[in-house]
Amino acid sequence: MDAHQASDPTTTTILMFPWLGYGHLSAYLELSKALSSRKNFLIYFCSTPVNLDSIKPKLIPSPSIQFVELHLPSSPEFPPHLHTTNALPLHLTPALHQAFAAAAPLFETILKTLSPHLLIYDCFQSWAPRLASSLNIPAINFNTSGTSLISYAFHSVHRPGSKFPISDFVLHNHWNSKYNSTLPEHAHCVKEAFFECLNTSRDVILINSFKEVEGEYMDYLSLLLKKKVIPVGPLVYEPNEKDEEDEDYSRIKNWLDKKEALSTVLASLGSESYASEEEKEEIVKGLVESGANFIWVERINQKEDEEQQIKRRELLEKGGERAMVVKGWAPQGKILKHGSIGGFVSHCGWNSVLESTVSGVPIIGVPLFGDQPFNAGVVEEAGIGVEAKRDPDGKIQRQEVAKLIKEVVVEKSREEIRMRVREMSEIVKRRGDEKIEELLTQISRLSNIS
Repeated sequence: MDAHQASDPTTTTILMFPWLGYGHLSAYLELSKALSSRKNFLIYFCSTPVNLDSIKPKLIPSPSIQFVELHLPSSPEFPPHLHTTNALPLHLTPALHQAFAAAAPLFETILKTLSPHLLIYDCFQSWAPRLASSLNIPAINFNTSGTSLISYAFHSVHRPGSKFPISDFVLHNHWNSKYNSTLPEHAHCVKEAFFECLNTSRDVILINSFKEVEGEYMDYLSLLLKKKVIPVGPLVYEPNEKDEEDEDYSRIKNWLDKKEALSTVLASLGSESYASEEEKEEIVKGLVESGANFIWVERINQKEDEEQQIKRRELLEKGGERAMVVKGWAPQGKILKHGSIGGFVSHCGWNSVLESTVSGVPIIGVPLFGDQPFNAGVVEEAGIGVEAKRDPDGKIQRQEVAKLIKEVVVEKSREEIRMRVREMSEIVKRRGDEKIEELLTQISRLSNIS
């Protein structure tokens, strides 16, 4: 910690405290960068050691951003390398939430030691703003998901049985059955914590979004919460030019350089894929049948048996020279910016939606889990992409995936989508760091520093 900088009375100190998921960390890191680029800000970024190690490559060393380690309780069944959602087996998710909450006393010590002017916290640790309040430290919630699901969730609580007034978007029965089913105890506790995190935020809520896409949802959420909703997005990682020398991207770039402009699709289902083998198979078949060039990002799944891997490899081989497979992690931001990319087959995780929008690439949505069906609905409403609709039984249809890729990328019969997403891209690029001006005003008021 830079003691001189922290003790400077003109310096505003902010403690960033994201949830342990990669998408959350990434958005919090980008907000930290935006704030630290302004004069007289010192950002403390608090997470588990394994998470901090994963994001260090995305940060040029700066005295204005300092990492603070939070050590969760460990055990032989739950060692420190699992203190992240990245590659975490699903059955250990409740254990991760429990360990995170059990670290509250350690976090209280961090708050007392650093004594920041402001805590910016995420959506699952409702104990964090309570601790901050007990120490007279103002705390505001920064939510890294889209606004549509949040406003829909609050509507269902505050105005049950009434029509959602913002959108005619209708969930497929496949999703309705999941959202309306009785939640297990762990999921119910997480939901309650989520609502409490929003309700206890001091006067405002920060959202990683922008008004051109979700303005009406923000206004409605503000009405329900009786708090100001401040958009600070899109906050996405912008690759550095010198990073392009990395070996993984060089191989992908060499392949893409041989393809025609806008002729290729990136297909990636997120850093924490919830796709079943059947769903992956249908998407791959849709890619092959579309006739487009494509990059398929294959997440490494330790539980997947060899027979399933061989079957999918055989399917991918049918793509011939049109197909490239990237195993494990892929430099998604760089790939989306390449001139050969004409579409993005995405699970519609919110970070991926924002990355695609910033890059000006149309989205072909195949939502799989959580907020993704709502995000896909927003993508269609905003005219920046299309959703591959499921069949009446809730199954992904290869014919639908292939048809939409053909329309957007091969036949280019949906150019209004490309024009719209490029328009959005230009808007956010012109705005630049102006997106955090309203936040800066709030920070000044809350921290009593002008």
